Amino acid sequence: MTIASLRRSAHATVSGLPQGFWWLWLSTLVNRTGAFVLTFLSLYLTSELGHSAWFAGLVVALHGLGGVAGSPLGGVLTDRWGRRPTMVTMHLAAAACAGALAVVTSAWGVALVVLLMGVAMQAVRPSINATIADMVPADDVRRAYALNYWALNLGFAVASIAGGAAAVLGYRTLFVVDAVATTLCAVIVFLRLPETRPEKAPAKAGEKPADERVSMLDVLRDAPFRTLVLLNLLVCVVFTAPWIGLPLTMAEQGLSPSSYGMVIAVNGIVIVGFQLLVNKVTERRSPVALLAVSSLLFAVGTGATALAGSAVAFAATVVVWTIGEMVHVPTNAAATARLAPEHARGRYQGVMGMSWAVAGFIAPVLAGAVVDGPGSDVLWAGTFALGVLAAAGYTVRLRRALCEEEPEAPGAPEVPASETVAGPGPEARVPEGTDGTVSPAPAERSPASSS
Repeated sequence: MTIASLRRSAHATVSGLPQGFWWLWLSTLVNRTGAFVLTFLSLYLTSELGHSAWFAGLVVALHGLGGVAGSPLGGVLTDRWGRRPTMVTMHLAAAACAGALAVVTSAWGVALVVLLMGVAMQAVRPSINATIADMVPADDVRRAYALNYWALNLGFAVASIAGGAAAVLGYRTLFVVDAVATTLCAVIVFLRLPETRPEKAPAKAGEKPADERVSMLDVLRDAPFRTLVLLNLLVCVVFTAPWIGLPLTMAEQGLSPSSYGMVIAVNGIVIVGFQLLVNKVTERRSPVALLAVSSLLFAVGTGATALAGSAVAFAATVVVWTIGEMVHVPTNAAATARLAPEHARGRYQGVMGMSWAVAGFIAPVLAGAVVDGPGSDVLWAGTFALGVLAAAGYTVRLRRALCEEEPEAPGAPEVPASETVAGPGPEARVPEGTDGTVSPAPAERSPASSS
């Protein structure tokens, strides 16, 4: 591939998206570039405040627990209050928590602040994802999610390098910088990002407005979406396991912590360097096929960890499951938006985000218990089995819900009610999209969420 063709490919990848998306993209980049809290929190708690490693692990787990509550909360606020107010408020709340960590030193004070920070950081995600689905044409939604995920990882890489160099200034200084960056993110959203929440449909006599007809329970009753959430939970557990099990496995092989640092850095390098290329290759592909293939990549990449015996071999396994990550995250986000009714996108994104938060809370505990008990080989065999199970689930259970449909010609007759796909509540949903893409997350990055 020539330089000219690479340039054309890059231009095609970033062209055609609305200006509002790029302001949101910039806010994500700014936010993650200053995200130092979770990266250095455990070191701050142990080396600076003198707490045990057990307490440090508990505090980090509390951040994930806060995310379990924050995601559905953010989803409800996104639909009822609006995308822009929810983003601004939760970014400012996360900034306040980051600033508080610079002055709060008591053990349970720190734990409470981190818990609240987990709520705020996860609550902002449904509004971001719903905004992208609102403003970006359906054909480009997955590409937009991939670009936003790329910004998240690019900012994460910068934060990791800059934070390590700036740690000499003190951990509290890093927390203040995090607070400033998150506040700047809120300012960008407030000044440049328009509100995109769809107008409320007029209610018929005796009926509630459309956005009030879909409760969180209704979302969970949506069978195709519930299946998508459960399968994503399996994939998230597989994705989270290496962040805990990989350093322990490498230590068993006699490799140093610095070797682990270099191996896990491959994850960020591959994403920053190749996310746009992967997005170009997977463009217009079937969402079901992409979700199944990404699950198999997770399965093979993590399962092969049991066979690795050198830093190079471990790095190769990271490359495999990282490619799965680059395919899965935007595709799953887009599938969520595709299944969600327009007026309930926030709630749907909130429930999907909760699956990431739950996995981030339970996977570390399970991985540590398995390594300490049956051993690391059992852990990697288990992740392989879960990945294969998820791939089969996507193929068998979601092919119809995420099927591709030809666009209707102008003036074509309406689709009969019998051919619609049932949605939550009393309304029916006709699958959107015309080319196999699905509408749309970041989420999440690694187990550490962005602020």
